[in-house]
Order: sequence, then structure tokens, then C-alpha cells
Amino acid sequence: MTMNEKPKERFKFWLDFVPLLVFFLVNWKFGIFNATLSIMITLPISILLSQLINKHIPKMLIISGTLILIFGSLTIYFKDESFIKIKPTIIYTIFSGILCFGLFKGKSYLKYILETTFPKMEEKGWMLITRNWAIFFGFLALLNEYIWRNYSTDQWVSFKVFGYMGITFIFIFSQVPIIMKYLIKNSTENK
Repeated sequence: MTMNEKPKERFKFWLDFVPLLVFFLVNWKFGIFNATLSIMITLPISILLSQLINKHIPKMLIISGTLILIFGSLTIYFKDESFIKIKPTIIYTIFSGILCFGLFKGKSYLKYILETTFPKMEEKGWMLITRNWAIFFGFLALLNEYIWRNYSTDQWVSFKVFGYMGITFIFIFSQVPIIMKYLIKNSTENK
């Protein structure tokens, strides 16, 4: 990683996190409908900044952003917060379904997204990681359904912003042993 890539990586985290943080803060102070409007405004700005700074918009951000605009609009138009609450369920189900479809066809679609991060990983490793992410996204979809249907809107928003992030970090760290096991060693190291 070059010196210029480190700030870009840090900035990428903030581009992803700031819309969620704004969503949380606006919900806390002004309610879910204003929070929904705020994320509908901040996310496209974040996507635009990602394009300007990184010269790239991640596919997952495009999908998520599109669904936020659709479900956010439905939430505001119908004045029904269940639309924005169901959006994570739908996006996690889509991601899980896409990964499962790839596995069914014998392909790791996750490899297409992360191959530049782990360019030298064995195919078996990619398949295991893809399977685990497919299961994890399915779990997140079910978890979102449980939380939004059984807890208050404020509790759901807090969990959406902070709970999912914590669970995702734990899950990512749990995948490190698999990644390390299946990374292809440089041929000069084996001599």
C-alpha cells in the first residue's frame, strides 16, 4: 500500500460511515422520517465523493444507495417507517442470494469483488469465504427482521448503525484464519 492509498482507505471508511452516523443523529433528535431524508441526501454525496477521490464506486454501495433511495422515498411518501426498516433485510437477502447462486454454479462471486485485496488466494479459500459470507448475510437479514419487528425504532436505528458494524467486524476477523490458510505463498519464499 502506497502513502497515497492509506488516506484514501481511511477516507473510504468515513464515506461509508458518515451517512449512517447522520442517520443515527438525526433520528435521535428529529425522528425516523427526517433521518430517512438525511441518509437519502448524505449517501449520494458520499457516492459522489467516492468517485471523485477514489475514481471508483463500489458495486455494493451502488446497490445499497439505490435501495435506500427507493425505500426512503416509499417511507416518506407513505409516512410508513416499515419501508426503511425492511431495506436491510432485502439488501442482505439479495447479497446472500447472489453469493449462493454463484456457489450453486461453482463460482465465487465474492472473488470478483475482493480479488484485488487477496489476489493470491486458492480457489477453495474463495469458495469457503463465499459460503461463509452467504450464510452471514442470511443471518443479518433474519436478525434485521427480528429487531425491527420486536424493538422500538430508536433501538433498531442504534443497532443498524452500531450493532451491525460490531457484528461485521467480529465476522471479518473470524475469517482471517481461512484467508491465511489459503493464501498462495510467494514461490521465492518456498526456496
